[in-house]
Amino acid sequence: MKVYVRAPYPENRLAELRELFDEVLYEPWTETGERYYEDEMLAHLLEVRPDVLITELDRVTEKVLGGYKGLKAIGDCRATPANLDVAACTKAGVPVLCTPGRNNQAVAELVVALIILHMRHGLEAIQWVKDGKWVAGTTPYFLWMGHELQYKRVGLVGFGAVAQAAAKILDAFDCEVCYYDYKGRQYGSYKSLSLEELFATCDVVSLHLPVSDSTRGIVTEKLLRSMKPDALFVNAGRSALVDTGALVGVLKDRAIAGAVLDVLDTEPPTPEDLAIGELPNVILTPHICGASYEVTNHQADILNARLRKWLAGEDLKKIVFNRDVLNA
Repeated sequence: MKVYVRAPYPENRLAELRELFDEVLYEPWTETGERYYEDEMLAHLLEVRPDVLITELDRVTEKVLGGYKGLKAIGDCRATPANLDVAACTKAGVPVLCTPGRNNQAVAELVVALIILHMRHGLEAIQWVKDGKWVAGTTPYFLWMGHELQYKRVGLVGFGAVAQAAAKILDAFDCEVCYYDYKGRQYGSYKSLSLEELFATCDVVSLHLPVSDSTRGIVTEKLLRSMKPDALFVNAGRSALVDTGALVGVLKDRAIAGAVLDVLDTEPPTPEDLAIGELPNVILTPHICGASYEVTNHQADILNARLRKWLAGEDLKKIVFNRDVLNA
């Protein structure tokens, strides 16, 4: 079988693919340029004619799968295959293998770092120095005094793999980690709270939920305005979880200390989207919390393990994202 690799892969994991498959063609988007959209993807599949496609960004649609019928499986280097038409894959009889947990540590580390940066006024202080404002007579020690993360109550909305990785880091700061799990699951020594209690009592509230019918718009104006005046709101999950207009109003009113945002309603953002980042109490990053070089290693590890199982016909119900394809 032939595998066409369109995602970045470390050499040692490519070597494993060469042991699993007869032929490996490596053309990652990091070398060829950005993602292939529908027509480009179909054209390349017709040219390469692989049995298995490993992708990360490329668009695979019904048109692609109808135009090239040779795919036996797709490996998608993402936690959920947002770049694939999963229903079309199922209809075409193509199982999808994903890489859940690939960027757990990357997101968790940067979320905690940004929380500390906000609480210690790091960005403002750095810019203050760069602007030449540190002159005789100024007292930066007092001007930029902030708060420590230690002993703070941190509420994690959603307690999946990313939130659990963040909780381990927060443990080192002796934080009181609380969580809300919309499926009602219990997690060891961490304290489970209702959504209302979490927002009302935590010093930091951080979102770690997927977007679904039950979570879309889950963060309402009422919840935001119930937060403590010195609390920090963090969203490195998805913008669709939040009433953005309400969040802007809360931040403009200084009803909370501020926000750390890694996601926006539209990406790349419109000028209207960027307006929230111009508020002085907001740190806005361009959806990079999951962007680390190590993620490439993690996703290749996960996908190779799943490809081995797929080839052996093992644990298919656990590793195949579109499980309905197994009944076809």
